[in-house]
Amino acid sequence: MPLVESRLPSPPPFLSNGHAETLFAGLLRRSPQLELERERLELPDGDFLDLDWSRNGSRRLALLTHGLEGHSRRPYILGMARTLRDAGFDVLARNLRGCSGELNRLATAYHSGETGDLDQVLGHALAAGGYESVVLVGFSIGGNQTLRYLGEDPDRVPGAVAASVCISVPCDLPSSERELARRSNRIYVLNFLKTLREKLREKNRRFPGLVDPERLEAVRDLRSFDDLFTAPRHGFRDAAHYYAEASSRPVLGAIRVPTLLLNARNDPFLPPECFPEAEARANPMLFLETPARGGHVGFVPPRPGLYRSEARTLEFLARVL
Repeated sequence: MPLVESRLPSPPPFLSNGHAETLFAGLLRRSPQLELERERLELPDGDFLDLDWSRNGSRRLALLTHGLEGHSRRPYILGMARTLRDAGFDVLARNLRGCSGELNRLATAYHSGETGDLDQVLGHALAAGGYESVVLVGFSIGGNQTLRYLGEDPDRVPGAVAASVCISVPCDLPSSERELARRSNRIYVLNFLKTLREKLREKNRRFPGLVDPERLEAVRDLRSFDDLFTAPRHGFRDAAHYYAEASSRPVLGAIRVPTLLLNARNDPFLPPECFPEAEARANPMLFLETPARGGHVGFVPPRPGLYRSEARTLEFLARVL
């Protein structure tokens, strides 16, 4: 029964709730120093992905995926990358389409349940690096993508994939969207919409008629954005259909590699449906850890050093690899 009793230390006393820890980690965390080498991966559909590497000659690879409107050089990605590199891994941090600082070429973008690009990057890395084993690490929707990849078609997952760690994951997208729509979460939604609208305005200039400009300017929440663009441009009827089909919770039972799902109970993005206890009880490969504190991609340490999510990742991988 892989429901893990969490022994993570508490954050500093001044971070008294999930919002405080989320905002501190997102806005005030100093960016860890790590040299990265960028590679552009051309895709069969004519688009591209930008990949950031930190290599030390290891035969083990850690493949990292950021969250909504993030990128590979956000502090939480760099912190995990440096932690895993220091532990003996080569590290590859991928940027989702349009998130590397350059808009992607196609009228589509990325979405929370997209897994084909992860498969492409993984195949490319294995062919180029000759790695004996790979661990997948995903944050927020990057974690949802990772869990869907592992569970929706387990036979597709290369045998070299040995473990995964997924942090602050909205694994039940319908309920998470409703949670984000609460007034207390307005600051996060506005931040996401700022860059999402900017990118879609540019896409509309490149692809005239892609979306109605008046509807775009009227968007005030993520559901409206997904109804306008994400769902119809990626094969879904509407936002409700997208959320249902892209959620990772329905496929958690099929995951075959040791996987840690680390979701804090005070995460402002996650309602009770995003703590899949029944699925963890039923699948010996799914380890669910739900500490009381951590916020969303927070997990600030009580004193300077590794963030709690980074330390916990090392502990888990040392146990299962």
